[in-house]
Amino acid sequence: MWHSELIYPRAMPPGTRTQVPKPSDFPQYGMTDFEELTVVTPDGEKLHGYLVRPTNKSITKPVTVLSFHGNAGNIGHRLPIAGIISTNMGCNVLMVEYRGYGKSTGNPDERGLNIDAQTSLDYLRQHPDTMNTKIVVYGQSLGGAVSIQLVAKNRKQKDIKALILENTFTSIRALIPSVMPPARFIAPLCHQVWPSEDTIPAIRDVPVLFLSGLKDEIVPPSHMKALYNRCGAKPKVWRDFPEGTHNDTLAAPGYFQAIADFLQEHVGQDGPR
Repeated sequence: MWHSELIYPRAMPPGTRTQVPKPSDFPQYGMTDFEELTVVTPDGEKLHGYLVRPTNKSITKPVTVLSFHGNAGNIGHRLPIAGIISTNMGCNVLMVEYRGYGKSTGNPDERGLNIDAQTSLDYLRQHPDTMNTKIVVYGQSLGGAVSIQLVAKNRKQKDIKALILENTFTSIRALIPSVMPPARFIAPLCHQVWPSEDTIPAIRDVPVLFLSGLKDEIVPPSHMKALYNRCGAKPKVWRDFPEGTHNDTLAAPGYFQAIADFLQEHVGQDGPR
């Protein structure tokens, strides 16, 4: 089951904080080659994560997907995504949970999550199994905002080859009035900004795939369309899912096929980066 999203970044309740499933808890997805890891951030937080490698080495591609999850839950709840991408598409998948989530230490805020994202990317750059692969950044909801900031910050390095966004928002301040109308008067005071709409125009040389659930009840689909319109990337690809809600768009027919087609066409899966 996919957990409902919340507006502000926050960790799971204390009683569920450390309940993080492992890849082996999902035998139907065939994730038998994985590494449980701890990544230490520059400010001393310890981030829990999984690096999932394709079990079938005959289909392994030199591509690594760096996945950033939404606000509720932890990486254990998203492991089926890693299973499909690694088993069916032959890509490595790195999932790292933000500070304060799951087994990671610390308390989440915008600055800290951006540090966590950069630390995860830098980890891929030095890991022997991923340092020579093409990196694809994939973010859902809050993870999309994290992904936009990360890709924009690292565009000069040229090692991020694609960006995938699902059901994310233009900014937290723009989101609050639509989700909580009475809060519209305090939206400018919100300390979590996530200015994706202002940041995404800087992403020009990285192909971007937009995956939008048109029945999203948390983030109005107009936010995704606004990001698409503001994005200057060439190419940029739009895929919408008429019945997709905020948490189950990934279950819509054609969702993972859209990702596979995008990777094949715009990233290329032959040879190192």
